Amino acid sequence: MEKVNFQEQIEAYLKAEDLIAIGREVSALKTEFEDAMLEAERVQQIKQLEAQEQGESFEPIDYKSQKEDFYNNYKAFQDLRKKQIEIKSALENENLRHKKDLINRLKEVIENEEKIGSAFNAYKEIHETWKKIGDIPREKRDETQKEYSRLLEIFFYNIKIYRELKDHDYKRNFQLKEDVIFRLKQLRTKNLQIRDLEASLRSIQDEWEEIGPVSNDEWESLKNSYWEAVKSIYDKINGHYEEQRNSLLENLNKKKQLIAEAEKIVADLSTLEKGKDWEAKTAELLNLQEQWKQIGFGPKKENEIVWKEFRSICDTFFNAKKEFNKSIDGVFKDAADKKRALIEEVKQINNSDDWKKTAEKIVALQKKWKLIGSAGHRFENKLWAEFRAACDVFFTAREKHFEAQESSLVENLSLKNQLIEELEKYVVSEEKNTALADLKGFNERFMALGQVPIKEKNDVYNRFKKAMDEKYASLKLEAKEKDMILYKAKIESILASPDRAKLLSQERFEVKKQIDLLNKEIIQMETNLGFFARSKGADQLRQDVERKIAVAKEKIDSNKRKLNSLPNE
Repeated sequence: MEKVNFQEQIEAYLKAEDLIAIGREVSALKTEFEDAMLEAERVQQIKQLEAQEQGESFEPIDYKSQKEDFYNNYKAFQDLRKKQIEIKSALENENLRHKKDLINRLKEVIENEEKIGSAFNAYKEIHETWKKIGDIPREKRDETQKEYSRLLEIFFYNIKIYRELKDHDYKRNFQLKEDVIFRLKQLRTKNLQIRDLEASLRSIQDEWEEIGPVSNDEWESLKNSYWEAVKSIYDKINGHYEEQRNSLLENLNKKKQLIAEAEKIVADLSTLEKGKDWEAKTAELLNLQEQWKQIGFGPKKENEIVWKEFRSICDTFFNAKKEFNKSIDGVFKDAADKKRALIEEVKQINNSDDWKKTAEKIVALQKKWKLIGSAGHRFENKLWAEFRAACDVFFTAREKHFEAQESSLVENLSLKNQLIEELEKYVVSEEKNTALADLKGFNERFMALGQVPIKEKNDVYNRFKKAMDEKYASLKLEAKEKDMILYKAKIESILASPDRAKLLSQERFEVKKQIDLLNKEIIQMETNLGFFARSKGADQLRQDVERKIAVAKEKIDSNKRKLNSLPNE
């Protein structure tokens, strides 16, 4: 979609000669600018929240100077336009005064001038002056034109010198006026912009006034036809403005409905106790912002008021969310402190050669680690790597010790085979949490048993992985939950593999690759949205593409969660 340079556009409008005619376009540009600023700030808020969640620093873009530059130019435009309107209004009132003076002069000529030649010369002077006078206030145009037309009819009727030509002129004038009426009727059905329609109507009415009188017998019928045609055009013009007013009011009501929905979200903030609850409400509010962008303009005066109200509600929500995230950071810090203490405990015993007791202690500490819960994106991965490394000091030493003892390797093989048989016979519990805990227990027991003979290690690992996959697949889970649990099971299986470092590296590469491909698809689909026309058929295509974009974004989020769950090895 082409990016609008708002500063260049408002400056271009500011240089225009006729600022009155482009008032609606500039108002539309202002609304588009404000929507663009809302979207830009929304994106900044989301990026800032993501950065906070990932423990990264983020410097948001300050749009203050852009707004000040734009609003300064907009105010300058409004001031200049107001002056033009004042000048135009004063000029139209002055023109009205001149036309009233000409009407009075024409009355004086009709009532008091007895010489035909002088009367006709006076008429010519008055009429030439009348034509040179510009527009007058719209609400005075009809009555002024009617009064002038009436006086012209009286004047021409009283001009005796043209009596011999009167019948011929009347006939010609009748044909010309009929032609004007015909063109007025055609104008009523033409598909013109309202401003062009009004300009064409004024031009044809001026032409009507240029035409001389017709016979009194024909005048009433002709005059009625003329004013009926003019009235029908004014009805169309007034209908357009009425329809536009109704459309603006409808848009205003839609925006007020969105404000009411946003207020409901903000009213429920006290009930939000978990991060996922805040994310759900965030998604709802962002959806309302997207709907707001799709609604057209409201009445100029109210549009600014409802926008400020909606913006204020959004700010209230995101400020509250920021405070909530600060409180969550305290919980994460407490978990991090507890995990650091476990790391120190492991370091104190990881050089022991009491393989059985030490292994049991470390496994117990690993269970405690899981019970503590997450320390947040900022600490979790780093602490886990340190904890894992401390554990690996012991297990690596133990593995080296048992490598020299073939009998121990055979014993490990026997124990793992027994564990696999036990796993294959295990009936998955209908209680989801119990089943997951049991399966994790199998995985931990398998990993704790140590190495087996090299020629047997791949076979025994594959048998164990197959059995674990079958048990996880039998769990009755929701689609998203099942996907994440199965993925975690996959990672746990990789960790139990003798080639875990290589497999983890391959898995990380594949997840990042999927994220990159999905981002490219989103960019392409968002680009395609700009080519859809505003029509019923195109709206359906747009909705389909927007749904596909939402699905792709959800897949990206899922892959990011998978990426974050991978241990750093």
